[in-house]
Amino acid sequence: MSIRLRMTLFYTAILVLTLTAFSSMLYVAQGRYTLNIVRQDLRESAGKMVIAWTRFHRAYSRPMPGMMMPGDDSPADAGNYGDEAWQAMRLMVRGAASIDVVAILDPTGKPVPRANGGGVEAFAISEEGMRAVQAGEGWIEIAEGEGSRWLTLSRPVLLNDVNIGILQVARPLADRDRSMHSLGAALITGTAAATVVAFGAGWFLSGTMLRPIQKITETAEQIGEARDLTARVEYRGPNDELGRLAKTFNGMIGRLEEAYQQIEHALQVQRDFVADVSHELRTPLTTIRGNLTLLQHDPPLPKDEQTDIVEDLAEESARLSRMVTDLLTLARADAGRKFAVLPLVITGIIDDVCRQAHILAPERTIECECPEDLAAVTNADTLKQTLLILMDNAIKHGEGPIRLSVDQHNHQVAIRVQDSGPGMPEELRERIFDRYYRGDTSRSTPGFGLGLAIARTLVEAQNGTIDIESEVGKGSTFTVLLPAAE
Repeated sequence: MSIRLRMTLFYTAILVLTLTAFSSMLYVAQGRYTLNIVRQDLRESAGKMVIAWTRFHRAYSRPMPGMMMPGDDSPADAGNYGDEAWQAMRLMVRGAASIDVVAILDPTGKPVPRANGGGVEAFAISEEGMRAVQAGEGWIEIAEGEGSRWLTLSRPVLLNDVNIGILQVARPLADRDRSMHSLGAALITGTAAATVVAFGAGWFLSGTMLRPIQKITETAEQIGEARDLTARVEYRGPNDELGRLAKTFNGMIGRLEEAYQQIEHALQVQRDFVADVSHELRTPLTTIRGNLTLLQHDPPLPKDEQTDIVEDLAEESARLSRMVTDLLTLARADAGRKFAVLPLVITGIIDDVCRQAHILAPERTIECECPEDLAAVTNADTLKQTLLILMDNAIKHGEGPIRLSVDQHNHQVAIRVQDSGPGMPEELRERIFDRYYRGDTSRSTPGFGLGLAIARTLVEAQNGTIDIESEVGKGSTFTVLLPAAE
């Protein structure tokens, strides 16, 4: 079952339950309200008729003809009362009623035929109702009549605290039952119609709301089938949950595309590295092998030639050793090796770096400037190796003076290595810290393109940053920023 169908069914079920509960409460409340109105009307009619009954009794100062009085053995004699008296009594009692059916009963609950007249039948009073009436209370109940239900009110008529009879007033509930039946049918029909409309509206709205998810699914399938990481979800709705989902998905695809490009770039760099290393290794290995062959020559070569061959072997071996050392340094950095950093005064480290730079290039002008007692949070060996890499890079790529300066600003120590080389364009600056990358202009320069990559790795391992400022024809400046120490 799809999410769209589940959401539609869920919303529809909630609506059905709500409408059913509301309709039930409305139906019950309306039923009670209309029934209470009928009860109130019966009470008012019965009150008027009881007053008429007592007036008639007082007017004749004796019990109504045919009525049983408490303690009497037989009904009261009609005496001189003729049909006019009976008619007057009936008119007086029934005159207080409107549409109600009125029956007159004796204190025991039996109808009085002459008092009721022809065609009037009383409804039987239940045992519980009879006990309430005899206790002097009115009793309302529903009785079954001809073709409909009737609401009956049986009320005792008291005169001087003596029950002289029972007045029963009844009203048919056919009209009320029909109206309630119509109301129930209307509520059921309305609920059914609202359910159908709600299902259709819910299906449409859920489809509209879930359309971005469908687009995300289609985009993901497109990416999976075509491997096209440039595809994006087109969403123009509000920045709600679905909007953020679409935005997050597009951002994820963008990062995947960037990572894929980086992987492609890394693979290309590795291919270039393999080609460069193959070339670099082939030359020293060929030289070593040739020189070893010469040393094995019989008869042996002259002593001076053997000395030159040994010097060549030592130089090529040192070159291979430097290359292996650089690769091991990067491998350790990639493995997550951490360097212990401490607050150190770096003046001595700067002096050592400048002294070794003078040894590497005694013919070059190297200027060093570092305030006394300047401290940074760093690792001595790692910082020294980083600065030597930068100084070696400046020596290889320029012929003019080199300047190494240190200052402190905003809780950071800035170490700058400035050369007077040819500089580099922006596209080269963006890749200068990539591994094995040397650029077209430096292909003839000795090295493997690992120095600056190692320098950046070492600086970042000390919680620092390294950056470059360069302009073609004006040289380059590498800046190392480290946390300052008190």
